[in-house]
Amino acid sequence: MTIHTSVLELIGRTPMVQAQRLDAGRCDLFLKLESANPGGSIKDRIGLSMIEAAERAGRIRPGDTLVEGTAGNTGIGLALVAQQKGYKLILVVPDKMSREKIFNLKAMGAEVVLTRSDVAKGHPDYYQDLAERLARETPGAYFINQFGNPDNPLAHEQTTGPEILEQMDGRVDAIVFGCGSSGTMTGLSRYFAQASPDTQFILADPVGSILTQYINEGTLSTKSASWMVEGIGEDFLPSISDFSRVRKAYAIPDKESFLTARELLAKEGILGGSSTGTLVAAALRYCREQTEHKRVVTLVCDTGNKYLSKMYNDYWMLDNGFIERPLHGDLRDLILRPYAQRDTVVVAPGDLLIVAYNRMKLYDVSQLPVMDGDRIVGILDESDVLMHVLEDEGRFRDPVSTAMVTKLQMLDVRESIQALVPVFDAGHVAIVVDGERFLGLITRIDLLNFLRRRAG
Repeated sequence: MTIHTSVLELIGRTPMVQAQRLDAGRCDLFLKLESANPGGSIKDRIGLSMIEAAERAGRIRPGDTLVEGTAGNTGIGLALVAQQKGYKLILVVPDKMSREKIFNLKAMGAEVVLTRSDVAKGHPDYYQDLAERLARETPGAYFINQFGNPDNPLAHEQTTGPEILEQMDGRVDAIVFGCGSSGTMTGLSRYFAQASPDTQFILADPVGSILTQYINEGTLSTKSASWMVEGIGEDFLPSISDFSRVRKAYAIPDKESFLTARELLAKEGILGGSSTGTLVAAALRYCREQTEHKRVVTLVCDTGNKYLSKMYNDYWMLDNGFIERPLHGDLRDLILRPYAQRDTVVVAPGDLLIVAYNRMKLYDVSQLPVMDGDRIVGILDESDVLMHVLEDEGRFRDPVSTAMVTKLQMLDVRESIQALVPVFDAGHVAIVVDGERFLGLITRIDLLNFLRRRAG
């Protein structure tokens, strides 16, 4: 076993796994685990390539400030390299990025600037435009510019492509990829044009991106929609992009992407990110359309560890309508954490307030039903705890019963949605019951989520 002197030596040479339990029709589907890079994604390769190329050209030296706009993984790859080489790093990221990525970037020493994800290129708050402006306004800063940097695709032309062909013993019928900066596609395309010109290139694209229509119809739209998958899909053509060898594109809805990523984990034991779900979903569509055996490669672009609060969180999936629950046609349809399923976070009257406080923090809830067995006897929210301990912090050791509200306004499960409004106007959470049986709580955000799901 080799001992390395830097994590940068671990970038690349990622494993290839053949899927065994996914339904790939007549084809063999292979997964290149770019999640095994030290920063957890394929973007480690371009982070190293772009920074070292700038060093060789004399454009940067240790201690300088680097600036980039990123949906997350390029930022982590750059942060990894910048940290090891002694650069300051400013990253502009859209506000749809997962919390895990932001926490990761800050822990690595990067300065994170959040900006809007609902604006297109050309708007001053668009993450790439804002990053370019910050680079101009920061003395001595260097703008990485992954979308226009030729050392982005070069990383894949020199490393990712040769690795795939070697691992596949020179036999690759198709590669399914995603496109963000377009570096992966352009680099792989250039390499395979020489090394394996019969290999087909298939684009996996989020619904809302302009790229599927561009590939399948030859029309470049100026209008894009929003999507929740991170890191792929575009509303413009990056200057480094080369789509000349791409033969087909599949537009994959967010729901299919997230559910496919969860299926990949459940069936193959591979924890991939949201874009991985898009790529695997497109690869499976392609494979199932084939009438003869083919060897198909796709990429596990990054690790799903960065999405545990989102697509691997059942409550987030339910909130966004990506997981379906049986509908009852009454207020049960609005309860995110049903008590009967033991999903409701509760406390007992004899529990200490410190226990209640810790549960609120751990589960990110503002109020707790107080249960005596299966009977609700009170409600405790943040303001109840605050008012109880404000003058004496030692009262965190008091039992919940000393601070809880016992005068409860119950709502029968058969009440209309409109019955929630006066409860919320009074500053309360709705306590839903069926006779004597407690069913769960409904908050303002639960009602908003329900209405958004119903609106589609």
